[in-house]
Amino acid sequence: MDWDFGAPSFYRVIQVVDDHIDIMGHTNNVVYVSWLEDVAWGHSQALGLGWDKYTELNRAMVARRHEVDYLAATFNGDTLVMGTWITENDQKISITRRYQLIRPKDGVTALRGCTKWVCVAVDSGRPKRMPPEFVSGYQLTAPV
Repeated sequence: MDWDFGAPSFYRVIQVVDDHIDIMGHTNNVVYVSWLEDVAWGHSQALGLGWDKYTELNRAMVARRHEVDYLAATFNGDTLVMGTWITENDQKISITRRYQLIRPKDGVTALRGCTKWVCVAVDSGRPKRMPPEFVSGYQLTAPV
């Protein structure tokens, strides 16, 4: 596959099903955003930064801003691959994660996205400095 930033640091294979389809007959925009969150959370868990670690550290990463470019429609029955990369980490409070959604059967990139994530305290929801585990865990995988 023709990935924008080389092999993704994490990816998920996604099967488009009936529940993903909107009145226009293609995948609903809200579904794509849920896939961004799913692949980001899967990557965090793979890094050892799942909910147990978040609560132990009293820190979590929450979405501050999503940017999504819808480039091609996807349809019921499509198999897709969503890749993700961490492209910025200020090692203080925020990271930037990029995404690319490819349909392998024709190589089409259906979506490119970006999320700004902010570190917050779990108990208050207020922005807090990243603990060392986040600084080392959320390392750059594809600087832009």
